[in-house]
Amino acid sequence: MKKFIGAGLLALAVALPALTLTAQAHDGPHTLIYAGQVLDIPGKPAKSDKTIVIVDGKIEDIVDGYLEPGEQDTVIDLSEHFVMPGMIDSHVHLRAEWNPQGRLQGVTKESGDIAYDAAVNARKTLMAGFTAVQDVGGPPEIFALRRAIDAGKMPGPHIKASGSAVSVTGGHGDVHGYREDILHMFQPPTICDGVADCRRAVRQAVKSGADVIKITATGGVLSNTNAGTGQQFFDDELKAIVETAEKMGRKVTAHAHGKDGIEAALRAGVSSIEHGTYLDVRTAQLFKQNDAVLVPTVLAGMTVVDWAENYNFLPPNSAKKALEVGPQMQDMLRIAWENGVTIAFGTDTGVSPHGENAREFEYMIKAGMSEMDAIKSATVIASEHIGMGERIGTLERGKDADIIAVDGSPLDDITELLDVDFVMKGGVVYKD
Repeated sequence: MKKFIGAGLLALAVALPALTLTAQAHDGPHTLIYAGQVLDIPGKPAKSDKTIVIVDGKIEDIVDGYLEPGEQDTVIDLSEHFVMPGMIDSHVHLRAEWNPQGRLQGVTKESGDIAYDAAVNARKTLMAGFTAVQDVGGPPEIFALRRAIDAGKMPGPHIKASGSAVSVTGGHGDVHGYREDILHMFQPPTICDGVADCRRAVRQAVKSGADVIKITATGGVLSNTNAGTGQQFFDDELKAIVETAEKMGRKVTAHAHGKDGIEAALRAGVSSIEHGTYLDVRTAQLFKQNDAVLVPTVLAGMTVVDWAENYNFLPPNSAKKALEVGPQMQDMLRIAWENGVTIAFGTDTGVSPHGENAREFEYMIKAGMSEMDAIKSATVIASEHIGMGERIGTLERGKDADIIAVDGSPLDDITELLDVDFVMKGGVVYKD
């Protein structure tokens, strides 16, 4: 029997009550996690003194007490820890991290540099307890990273990815602020204008490997253009994008700040809205009518406000928008939550530093969500949102063994999730 300890190298406690594996159990080697407290299904009460039985990277069973291991079994003792499903961030950008040299690096880094940076950021994300992410808006290297992680070549979370966003010429998602020859060189293949061209852009995104179609329905903060944060696609273009995505078996998520753009995207049939800064009570009702999800990313809003107020590296266009948009985002989340909008955890990490994704929880609590609601948004709801609900998001029989543990209960203190002690993904321990 192999023994592992969640936060140290102490001997396995002999006082643990012991049970025996049932006859129906898998005959081969098991991994047994002794969980002092386990939140197996966020939204339901946590349970005490359980054994999570893992075979071939999947959860085979969760039973009362601590099972007596067989000769080939591995025991991971988390009897002094709080155990829960791996967390999910529905909005990240693994390719890079914003910094004062970011705009220069955009033209000096080669494809290999971007790929290595993304791999480093993916590892940071996993070690922070986020075992799955949705990368919405990035270069083609994200698809190579997704394949490498799936093949077990490097550590990282499950990745759902959009690749480059479908955007209008000159809008958020296009390239700005460089010489004309550089602009031409870096223009994404999914820039489009008019109904037919928007259909082409969606098909191009799918051809490139997109799991989800990400569109920029409104202007954005960090695009270096004085084009505001209102609606940028016409209604018929939005409708064409959603219809084309449906025919290609994809959902559409929309970056949207301005109320006009949020509501236009919802009426067109998008499945979710990223940011949602200027939504109001009327907009919240439209979310519910369309069964749409909000990914709020308040952490990104607070980050860009800090940059604009205390640093001097944002272009003037971006700094102005940061000071307008950022302060609205905390109140936006409160309005959405109070009016029954479904919230999926998302941070826009890459704006904020990778590995600090869990800081978003503090803003969620400030907006009125309970600790349980916030955790549910980053597990059950986020897993459904990114299309992986059958595999992850809860700890149940047949699901991937994506499991994390912390010292204390995050149901009492959400900041426990800022320091994750144990990370397992697919039955493999990455942090112990």
